[in-house]
Amino acid sequence: MGEFVKLEVSDGVATIRLDRPPMNAINEELTRDLVRVVQEATERDDVGAVVLWGGEKVFAAGADIKMMAEMAPVQVAPMITGLQEAFLLVEQIPKVTIAAINGYALGGGCELSMCADLRFAADNAQLGQPEILLGVIPGAGGTQRLPRLVGFSRAKEIIYSGRFVTAQEAQEIGLVDEIHPADDVYAKAVEAAARYAKGARVALRAAKQAINHGTKLPVPAGLIVEREAFIALFASEDQREGMRSFLENGPGKAEFKGR
Repeated sequence: MGEFVKLEVSDGVATIRLDRPPMNAINEELTRDLVRVVQEATERDDVGAVVLWGGEKVFAAGADIKMMAEMAPVQVAPMITGLQEAFLLVEQIPKVTIAAINGYALGGGCELSMCADLRFAADNAQLGQPEILLGVIPGAGGTQRLPRLVGFSRAKEIIYSGRFVTAQEAQEIGLVDEIHPADDVYAKAVEAAARYAKGARVALRAAKQAINHGTKLPVPAGLIVEREAFIALFASEDQREGMRSFLENGPGKAEFKGR
């Protein structure tokens, strides 16, 4: 566990908590902590789902501008490469991930939230990619993940303008999946994550990998990814339990072991 990113596990749900007050500005130390915590959450058998959270006031207001302001290209290159690699690890966690967004999720914070499978936002949350206002562009995945979520034209408008997007608009355009009162958003994310943690973990992992990898390929190649994942599941205990339970008790009553 690092200084700026904490890991807490309860009832199969891991909370990855950004903790660098006041705004969870993302610097190199936080990035290194994030990598260590993500690797631990990935490897732990008692973790079935993950919630990303920045606390009650802010998710993350972006990268540390003081850190970057005087950097030359040779200095910024390893920094942004490390940040992209850290966020890719978050995206590749082989478990269901939910970002619980209070307050601002801007710049790197918005980019981190887009690495999660789902995003639950407080009703007063604001998201955005305001890097253009600093004379740069999103560098930790914003130009790639945002268009895939909201469409190319809408993503371009958000990135070109640097404007903030309200939670309500974010839900309308597909950037946010659920909106809850600010005091409830983390609890709602944990509640949803707990349901996934009790689900068919092997199949959920396969579904995530098939979606994440297959959709980056032409459809025929994506279908091969899906097919191979489907076939492999017939070696799992969860497949046998799920189908046995369905035949004997009807749908939705299987007790999965995650194997």
